Amino acid sequence: MNQFSSIKRWHLLLVGLLFVFSAEVSAHAVVTESSLKQHPIEVNHPTEVSLHFNSGVELALSKVFLVSQGDVFHPLDIAKGKKPGQMLIKIPALEEGDYAIKYKVFAADGHLTEDVIRFKVSAQR
Repeated sequence: MNQFSSIKRWHLLLVGLLFVFSAEVSAHAVVTESSLKQHPIEVNHPTEVSLHFNSGVELALSKVFLVSQGDVFHPLDIAKGKKPGQMLIKIPALEEGDYAIKYKVFAADGHLTEDVIRFKVSAQR
């Protein structure tokens, strides 16, 4: 094996390692599961919604809002769940209608993620 071949291998190894580590460093907190799918919100019944993220979330730096008709924002209380990356959101009793949960969370690595989860509250199930 010549010296050039050895340098080329090291170069490829370093590029590969940089790619792997940069993918992990640039990660954002993405919702991987929501309790809204399994347990829809009932009319006039306070509910706790669980969101699971693919990474840890800094709750002290995160905000969650209920968005109701007319784009009215109501801040919601959040708490850490029992599982890593789990956030619990307290939803007040709601009337029938279309709503959304808008969240702005900071992942444990410091990246900001904003998104909206839309849902419907309906008496008919």
